[in-house]
Amino acid sequence: MPEQWQGAAFAGDRAALEKLAAAGAGVVRVYGESDAWVLDAARRLGLRVVMGVSVAYPLDAGALHAQEQAVRNFVERHRKHPALLAWGVGNEVEAGAADPLPAWREIDRLAGIIKAIDPAHPTLMVAVDGGIERLKVLATCCAQVDLLGINAYAGAAFTLPQRVRDAGITKPVVIGELGPLGQWQAGTKPWGAPLEPTSSEKAAFFRDVLAFLRNQPQIAGAFPFLWGAKQEQTETWHGLLLADGSLTAMSDALTLEWGKPVAEPAPAIRGIGIAADEFAPGQEVSAGVDAASFDGTALRTEWKVLAEATDLRGGSGIETPPARIAVTVLHADAASVRFLAPQQPGAYRLFMTIRDHKGKAATANLPFLVR
Repeated sequence: MPEQWQGAAFAGDRAALEKLAAAGAGVVRVYGESDAWVLDAARRLGLRVVMGVSVAYPLDAGALHAQEQAVRNFVERHRKHPALLAWGVGNEVEAGAADPLPAWREIDRLAGIIKAIDPAHPTLMVAVDGGIERLKVLATCCAQVDLLGINAYAGAAFTLPQRVRDAGITKPVVIGELGPLGQWQAGTKPWGAPLEPTSSEKAAFFRDVLAFLRNQPQIAGAFPFLWGAKQEQTETWHGLLLADGSLTAMSDALTLEWGKPVAEPAPAIRGIGIAADEFAPGQEVSAGVDAASFDGTALRTEWKVLAEATDLRGGSGIETPPARIAVTVLHADAASVRFLAPQQPGAYRLFMTIRDHKGKAATANLPFLVR
């Protein structure tokens, strides 16, 4: 098998794409037709593109025909682009279906159409990591698909190569989205708020899992999720960058994996804590973070309180960011904060963004309840 694809799943602007190339990535995965601008930008930056093709299912006959025609037109338009590496046909199209096979058959049909138009580029389908029985179905269902993509998070990424073999899958496998502990996997507070890993914990995951996957011969590539920023459960859970484009410990870990040195690493978070889980309205809240810069220089921390997110879409669709809550701050420095709890009972999170003098960032948050 050729050398593994090295890159990331991407959603961002041109500046973020430039940072991805500067970090040493060779490949970028994008999700749909609105990302076609990445092809020209990637060519200038020396990147290759796994170009996403949007697929919806189920649809009525008329909509299926219209979708097929749109796919044909899109592939015809871009099939000769020099930055094109492969076609990504859909993403988790079967999610939520009791029986994934009808959706997968439609993806396979579209992949065959794409191959007929453009035999020079392989087809990739990307599925949910749905367990061994679904993997067994994937082993036999999709002859027109050249590479099988599976999205895997946390410990599932370490077990995936063996599970793929156990299921009888012989095609090359790409981890279409590779991420640390997802909100659906994480432990929760008693009121249901999932506990997000710190940026340092996420970076350690990427370091360890990419080292492991490097030695798995059936793994054709892995795309850490997501080079950019995304509101999903929180504003920081899945983004490898901050919304302002700041680099993080996660982007450092990928840079090292892709063979580039990191002379000035992002701040490291060694611990976080809050005085209690629950507070009365207006009660004093104290919290702290133990963090260090790469060179021992002073850090600065932005503290903010947000309402717990309620517009949760499980990765599909655009979530509405929760409101920032104005609180009375009694004291704040790089390591600690004291403030008065909101007057309105409810679920909240205290977010901390720690920056060094180079502008690199570390992130963490602490859920708490007011009642």
